[in-house]
Formats: sequence, C-alpha cells, structure tokens
Amino acid sequence: MDDATRTELEAAAFRQLVSHFRERTDVQNIDLMNLAGFCRNCMSKWYRAAAEEKGIDMSYEDAREIIYGMPYAEWKQRYQSEASAEQLAAYEINKPKDHD
Repeated sequence: MDDATRTELEAAAFRQLVSHFRERTDVQNIDLMNLAGFCRNCMSKWYRAAAEEKGIDMSYEDAREIIYGMPYAEWKQRYQSEASAEQLAAYEINKPKDHD
C-alpha cells in the first residue's frame, strides 16, 4: 500500500470515529478516559497538535468544535452529566500522567 492510500484510509477511519462520537452523546468523556485512556478532548488536542505541525494556527477551542461538532460549552450543557464519585475515583487511578 502506498503512503497516499494509507493516509486516505486513516483519514476515513478518523472521520468515522469522530462521527461515531458525535452520535454517541450518551458516552461521557470520563467513561472514555476510564476505559480507553482517551476522550474527545484528547482527540481535540491531537488534532490541534497535527495542525500546528503543518504550520496551521488553531486554538484548542477551535479543535474541540471540530471534534464535538459544536462549541464545547454547548455540547457540555446539552450532553455532559455530573460525574459520580466512582467515576472520579477511577479517573484518578487511571488517568494518563499528562492529565494532571
């Protein structure tokens, strides 16, 4: 497989993942972090970092809007629920080192 085709396939898979997360608003970020070690906010940070590597100036909030499909504050108001004590405790145990 050539590099261009691989990049196209990776981009298609990424777009599908973003679409899936936009549809699954019932899945909370804290649950994603506890189970998979990443969440929508992580994806936003990765997206912004990739843009910056290409010399594209992008704010974290702009990257979040791309991933969430709307401003983060709006998504949070519509879909984010209060984390339980159990979720927060699991997050403290499982969170990546760079999430302090």
